[in-house]
Amino acid sequence: MGYDKTDELCINTIRTLAVDATFQANSGHPGAPMGMAPVAHVLFNKFMTFNPKNPDWVNRDRFVLSNGHGCMLQYALLHLFGYGVSINDLKNFRQVDSITPGHPEAHDTPGVEVTTGPLGQGFGNAVGLAIAQQHTAAVFNKPGFDLITNHTYVFFGDGCAMEGVSSEAASMAGHLQLGNLIAIYDDNHISIDGDTACAFTEDVLKRFEAYGWHTLTVEKGDTDYQGIEEAIRQAKAVTDKPSVIKLRTTIGFGSKLEGTGGVHGNPLKADDAKQVKQKFGFNPDEMFVVPQEVYDRYNKHAAEGAAAEEEWKALFAKYGQEHKDLHTDFARRLTGDLPEGWQTKLPVYKPSDAPVASRKLSEAVLEAIHDTVPELLSGSADLTGSNNTRWKNAVDFQPPSTKLGDWSGRYLRYGVREHAMAAAMNGLAAYGTIIPAAGTFLNFVSYAAGAVRLSALSHRRVIYIATHDSIGLGEDGPTHQPIETLAHFRALPNMMVWRPADGNETSAAYYMALTSKGTPSIIALTRQNLPHLENSTIEGASKGGYVLKEDKDAAITLVSTGSEVSICMETVKFLAEKGVKSRVVSMPCTEIFDAQPKEYKISVIRAGIPALSVEVMSTLGWEKYSHEQFGLNRFGASGPYKQVYEKFEFTPAGIAKRALATIEFYKDVKPLRSPVDRAFQQLI
Repeated sequence: MGYDKTDELCINTIRTLAVDATFQANSGHPGAPMGMAPVAHVLFNKFMTFNPKNPDWVNRDRFVLSNGHGCMLQYALLHLFGYGVSINDLKNFRQVDSITPGHPEAHDTPGVEVTTGPLGQGFGNAVGLAIAQQHTAAVFNKPGFDLITNHTYVFFGDGCAMEGVSSEAASMAGHLQLGNLIAIYDDNHISIDGDTACAFTEDVLKRFEAYGWHTLTVEKGDTDYQGIEEAIRQAKAVTDKPSVIKLRTTIGFGSKLEGTGGVHGNPLKADDAKQVKQKFGFNPDEMFVVPQEVYDRYNKHAAEGAAAEEEWKALFAKYGQEHKDLHTDFARRLTGDLPEGWQTKLPVYKPSDAPVASRKLSEAVLEAIHDTVPELLSGSADLTGSNNTRWKNAVDFQPPSTKLGDWSGRYLRYGVREHAMAAAMNGLAAYGTIIPAAGTFLNFVSYAAGAVRLSALSHRRVIYIATHDSIGLGEDGPTHQPIETLAHFRALPNMMVWRPADGNETSAAYYMALTSKGTPSIIALTRQNLPHLENSTIEGASKGGYVLKEDKDAAITLVSTGSEVSICMETVKFLAEKGVKSRVVSMPCTEIFDAQPKEYKISVIRAGIPALSVEVMSTLGWEKYSHEQFGLNRFGASGPYKQVYEKFEFTPAGIAKRALATIEFYKDVKPLRSPVDRAFQQLI
């Protein structure tokens, strides 16, 4: 089937909408939308199945714009196909409180699957979406019931190709033989610095070929619509490996500055915008014009998508009669709700139970709940034996041809690819049927920080299992001992950072991580054994901070987390021998504690006596919860962990020394307010 004048008009409408929106905002990136309008038109109108009236239909094809600066391409498409993005939304591009922000945000804009912008992230998300499709299909599809058949398409540019996260993700996708993933590489030879000849001269397709991808090239991406269509068709026909199509395009096609860096990140000048419109057959004096035949062409395809969803619903209803339990599980997963009573499986401990490393306590949770929460997929960045992230009877998610597992497997071997792991987990969570959890050392969550930040920004239920959480890992030394990491991630909005002190607190961390549908979690876990503490409870820890040891006559409050809480409990006895009474607060998650009522917080960290925080990390941030801070504002040391703790005086004697100095310093400060009693409390 050929292409007619209406196709040409559709493509040029996308281009002019991008020109107008960036011009009106006096901000944005018109070049990529102008260059990629042809492939976007062909892909959305000829290949993708979706229903704009229900952007969440589970079997829709997924589209990811990894080069998210070109988002006016996506916003224009969403508007033209009839998603909840109006022409006024396009006019409000990049304005405060609009649903058309400067880079795509999944929670803001109907039809945007994942939050992209930092280059390469969307590519990693797309790999996660493709894994999720493959797994969900393997679990739920049955003979005569192909419920899950969608493809994932991702656009990426030279900037994404340069970022390491895309290389990690591409390597992973090639190994996993994700034939449902099709990437389209906008090869326009321009990045912010200008022609890519200045920094990027590799053969991208050879790299992808080495990763195990199927590769294709379309030389005339500006005009060869039939060639684009044929390339996508060939890519879809290859089912045992992902495909990448190198598309040679002209950035800013039609502009006076086409093919140059000048059209990458700046709106067109007024005279250029006018000549572009004239060239494409539009009135140069009008803005945001959409011819009716463009709406008609796209509405026809949207209606086909709506009909496809109706057929799917009928199939799903019939599926419910023949596969009742699977139907019930699938329908529940789509709501985001967890199975009834799952929390009763969480392990509970008493002080007489043997000390255990919290990484092993985490493993015990996974072992206890994995049958009850079937949407939970675990994994590790090549640290399975150290992270303890795999339950005993787990099956690996692997291509069946490798004989290492199968598509229904729930354990992912991410390899030494922390950043791509996190980006893929965002895609897994975005798919709608999976809750991803995966491990690395806490120190190396920093390697994944770009994707972790997007987990928080895009409200994804992603669980980062971060073991070897302190100087307690011992001999590996300062290169592996996290010092600043918790301060970094505690500063991240909408991120729960957990550092449990024992078994009950570890169970609480998982309870909150799994029930918080729109908030990711980092669970920091020890290598060394920890005792189970008197008065620790899942309920108490679920408030983020609670009193573990009370004394109404206490002279000081010790506020602590993780492995240092038990040392603080020993410090209570040490101080008692000196005639000083003290109390202990365990603070496994400051973000959850911050959300508690003011009265509760002040009851936990009382007024009238000083509070001293104790954590073998940077003290940054602890002034919110304590008058004085004992931490580690330098790098650690290599050696047996008990000796490292002694070196830095994280012992009952060392803590007591600082507690006594704190009591002495604040003895004449009256009244001494609780550090959580703040002026802005009423303004939040």
